[in-house]
Amino acid sequence: MAKMWAGVTDGNTAQIADDFNSSIRFDCRLYKQDITGSMAHAAMLGAQGIITQQEAETLIDGLQGILEDLESGKLQFDMTCEDIHMFVEQVLTGRLGDVGKKLHTARSRNDQVALDLRLYLAQKTDFLIGLIRELVQAVTDKAEAYKATIMPGYTHLQRAQPITFGHHLMAYAMMMLRDLERLADTKKRTLISPIGCCALAGTTYHTDRRFEAAQLGMTDICRNSLDGVSDRDFAVELLSALSILMMHLSRFSEEIILWSSWEFQFVQLSDGYTTGSSIMPQKKNPDMAELVRGKTGRVYGDLMALLTTLKGLPLAYNKDMQEDKEAIFDAVDTVEMCLKVFVGMVETLTAIPENMKKAAQKGFINATDLADWLVKQGLPFRSAYKIAGQLVARCMAEHTVLEELPLAVYQEYSDLFTKEVYHAIDLTTCVATRISEGGTSVASVEAQIAYVKEQLG
Repeated sequence: MAKMWAGVTDGNTAQIADDFNSSIRFDCRLYKQDITGSMAHAAMLGAQGIITQQEAETLIDGLQGILEDLESGKLQFDMTCEDIHMFVEQVLTGRLGDVGKKLHTARSRNDQVALDLRLYLAQKTDFLIGLIRELVQAVTDKAEAYKATIMPGYTHLQRAQPITFGHHLMAYAMMMLRDLERLADTKKRTLISPIGCCALAGTTYHTDRRFEAAQLGMTDICRNSLDGVSDRDFAVELLSALSILMMHLSRFSEEIILWSSWEFQFVQLSDGYTTGSSIMPQKKNPDMAELVRGKTGRVYGDLMALLTTLKGLPLAYNKDMQEDKEAIFDAVDTVEMCLKVFVGMVETLTAIPENMKKAAQKGFINATDLADWLVKQGLPFRSAYKIAGQLVARCMAEHTVLEELPLAVYQEYSDLFTKEVYHAIDLTTCVATRISEGGTSVASVEAQIAYVKEQLG
């Protein structure tokens, strides 16, 4: 089939070349943005007198009809078309005749596709921001419910110091607040209009690029036409922000997987977010968390694919850039599904406080508090540290814990010890006295929760 771009060539490409070159199978999802952008372009052409006002209105009406027919199902995508732009233009020309052929005046598919992608990703960014806000709210609600639930905090996956489950959860809330900031910042650079850059050098027509950008809710225009058609930084930025988000979700997933195992038994996942085994009837597998952890690598791959595609491209547009869409579409779709699943998984998760408390009691995680107590009695920290370590070793040898050592044993190591040491090393005290801002005390966790709620508005 001869193409609408036939000119110096006859447009009769080989079928295998058509299939290889075609992008409509994946860029058809840009139909709303393509049609909306074309409406703004037609309005600009009319306002500038490049076409008549009547022709502009006819084009806008025709485009509106195509949009309505696509959304109602009356019109189906023609997969033999090269891309969504050619499909819309072909249908429009078929319906309007020569007037339809005037739509492409003063633009190119190069600036058109850049515009479509920017509009699409800006809208998707808003949607993802909404989902992240839902997840932050779910995490914060859960943290509020367990703000005083004592558990062991870890470093090197070794029990380290007592914290609360609420404090631990709020760490993820803080991570995701940064994710929200990154996405919002990315959107600022996405809403820059390339339309009017044309193929690479601008146009001889007296266009009004700012009018067109304003019609589409964009905040500025690309200031260099070469950059305007070849820039995909906005897509790379979004992929980078989504990769960081998925890294956070993956770390959270890893802990949920550990916490829900028989070895930890810190949390219970809802049946609605677990699966069973085909052969082992006792199994309750955290498959949703595992899939989020696995899909993180997929999103990373999308980022690396686009970076690799762009790294050697000369200015301006090259067909390689068609590869941007499948990567960014896949990442957006993947993150969207992960967030939706994660919200429900967190909302229905329940803690097992007694198991958390037992684990905390067995790990000597109050040893630092023991050393701190000695420091407050006047002993240098390094001396206090050594005594605390010797007492832990004594407990391990005698199969006991610091809370159960007799006072007489304590006094073998230092005559500074009094019965008040038992209050200082009680786990509840250990948590309550960590009063530094951002710490694990209940008051501090409450302040963190209040901060997050304020940020969410």
